[in-house]
Amino acid sequence: MIRSATPADVPTILRFVRELAAFEREPDAVEATEPMLADALFGAQPAAEAVIAETAEGAVGFALFFHNFSTWKGRRGLYLEDLYVTPEARGQGVGAALLRHLAGLALDRGCARFEWSVLDWNEGAIRFYRALGAVGQEAWTVQRVDGDALVRLAGR
Repeated sequence: MIRSATPADVPTILRFVRELAAFEREPDAVEATEPMLADALFGAQPAAEAVIAETAEGAVGFALFFHNFSTWKGRRGLYLEDLYVTPEARGQGVGAALLRHLAGLALDRGCARFEWSVLDWNEGAIRFYRALGAVGQEAWTVQRVDGDALVRLAGR
């Protein structure tokens, strides 16, 4: 079952974020706290949304997403920030169910596209995404400015 996250899910979401960070070889990179996630997901101006995948045993995965915008399409899109399924639940269709759910949300909301990034070394995920019909954007490279570089760029 896929359902919208509630404020009571914040501890589970943060646990999943930390497990995802460990899987992505960045176990110490998570700075998010429960209050930060609660505000980002359920505060006065939510920045993102999340859905939870559940089985009879409880929560086994989540997806966190937000809207972006395409000037070329003139419509918003759905951007998947994080997708995580617990190791025990992998291979049981949970990840595909989460992606199908989000694809349906994108259509229901009139989005022009549904997109996400994947680490280039995560060949299993890339094969999984290709099998679902995703197409890699080979000509695009993600750019990021954060920390001190962000402060310098802002001239502060």
